[in-house]
Amino acid sequence: MTFRTTPLTDSFGVEVIGVDLAEVSAGHRFPEIRALFEDHSALLFRGQDLSDAQHMALAQRFGPIEDRKADERKPGEAFEVPRVSNVQADGSTSAEMDLHTLNLKANFLWHSDSTFLPVPALVNILIGRVVTTTGGATELASTRAAWAAMPETLKARIRGRGIWHRYSHSRAKISPELAQLPMFNKWPDTCWNALWTNPVNGREALYIASHAFRVDGYDAAESEALLAELTEFCTQPEFVYSHRWQVGDVLLWDQRAAMHRGTPWPYEEPRTLSSLCCSVTEADGLDAMRMPA
Repeated sequence: MTFRTTPLTDSFGVEVIGVDLAEVSAGHRFPEIRALFEDHSALLFRGQDLSDAQHMALAQRFGPIEDRKADERKPGEAFEVPRVSNVQADGSTSAEMDLHTLNLKANFLWHSDSTFLPVPALVNILIGRVVTTTGGATELASTRAAWAAMPETLKARIRGRGIWHRYSHSRAKISPELAQLPMFNKWPDTCWNALWTNPVNGREALYIASHAFRVDGYDAAESEALLAELTEFCTQPEFVYSHRWQVGDVLLWDQRAAMHRGTPWPYEEPRTLSSLCCSVTEADGLDAMRMPA
């Protein structure tokens, strides 16, 4: 059977119609999906019915599944697909100022996942499980389209420089108490090239995140101002897609070429997304992102 695509925006992203993700395998449909991923950076599939096992099988096609809690898991304890959710173990929703909710609010900052890890993320595959009546959108901003449109005067200030990332930095913007939690201080600071060149098509994208705190060659204040200016440029409406969730939606995007953020919703309403990130490999351009010592 054939499938078709329709654009999500004028600058990036497509909805893929006519594909059952449960039936995707290495030899069936995945090569086309990966090609669309490289070309368009963001893919939407509606009306899917994926179990956690099928979600993991799809993610493994892209690369190694990221596991931030490997050091916390007890021997023999199985990996579970992470949930982005305000639903607690007893079924209630977390209060607006709980640390758990504040951590969800940190996701309202524009970011790329896992820039603070020794090996960052290639893709995030999100599935809508429980959605809200209002709010709760996921927004994507194409740093590839933005970079192509950026004035040379701004490009020249960041091109060829390393950008430093720290997990607790983004959490401190929401709550100093949140930033002190051990889970946000596990990894040493990382430094990545400011530009990620896609090895398949050669297209460049700015690689920034709310975790970024310093740019090589600038002091702290200059770095903060430059990162804010770059983020503001990349998140102009012409570079942004806002996704209003329906149950069964699968949204995935290229972390090398897009930032994302959540948006607020009524916190008394439950909201749950399944989220799997896959790590980049050398084939995805990782080596070129490491800055020389």
